[in-house]
Amino acid sequence: MLEISLCPRATLASHRTADGWVSSCFNRAKPAEEKRSLLALISGEERRYFGNRSTMLELRLVQGSLLKKVLEAMKDLVTDANFDCSATGFSLQAMDSSHVALVALLLRSEGFEHYRCDRNITMGMNLNNVSKLLKCAGNDDIITIKADDGGDTVTFMFENPKQDKISDFEMKLMDLDSEHLGIPDAEYHAIVRMPSLEFSRICKDLSSIGDTVVISVTKEGIKFSTRGDIGNANIVCRQNTTVDKPEEATVIQMNEAVSLTFALRYLNSFTKATSLSETVTISLSSELPLVAEYKIADMGYIKFYLAPKIEDDE
Repeated sequence: MLEISLCPRATLASHRTADGWVSSCFNRAKPAEEKRSLLALISGEERRYFGNRSTMLELRLVQGSLLKKVLEAMKDLVTDANFDCSATGFSLQAMDSSHVALVALLLRSEGFEHYRCDRNITMGMNLNNVSKLLKCAGNDDIITIKADDGGDTVTFMFENPKQDKISDFEMKLMDLDSEHLGIPDAEYHAIVRMPSLEFSRICKDLSSIGDTVVISVTKEGIKFSTRGDIGNANIVCRQNTTVDKPEEATVIQMNEAVSLTFALRYLNSFTKATSLSETVTISLSSELPLVAEYKIADMGYIKFYLAPKIEDDE
């Protein structure tokens, strides 16, 4: 693991350098018998065909649609990435090509129906290709991911709820040279939790006016502002905790007022994770990248980090 230190506010244009501002903030550093699955009934030659010989990784996710949603949320931001598997969970960390944005995914082992990882393993994959394979699975299908010790492929298996159909797709792994960046556990000046659907709508609406958005947080609320050739737009969401459903509340925790500018195209990409969580938590600080966190039920989270645009870029 590489160590991290917080960097001071960037003095160079965040989107102009090859490494980008984000990278500069990190120092390189068993089911019931009557419900046995089809897979459990496969024997002899068929079982060998499905790669039972030297399996070292086997993950079984009943809610297969969740994995499909995760890939949809990441594939337009990151092309190729390493998936890291350990005894504790299934994770990913990767930057976009311009090093302006970073995505971090964690799916904890206890969230899977079956989770076996004999040793730590890293699997390089093209996210668009993984997404294409997952589209072959029905939304109610059970998804199993398997890999053999020393192998250069990964197998995705899809089993329908009736357990009378099973499909498997084998994909070659990639050898990706990428660093794992330690992310600072810092205190942010402002943290806003709001409905994820509302955040998505705001980003989409403002994109019809301008390319960038100024996000300002005060005790009164969070304000989104943009300007473009056709005019200006401002949207304010005031703190509102007196709602019947907690997921509909807008909650603001603020130690210091903050106002930062971001590229809307990245925020719109982040909002593709809306289907994973009813709320999004946005963390802002003048010396750190924005963090948009979508919690994935009791399994884990997907976090997006985005460098602010410096005033010189305007």
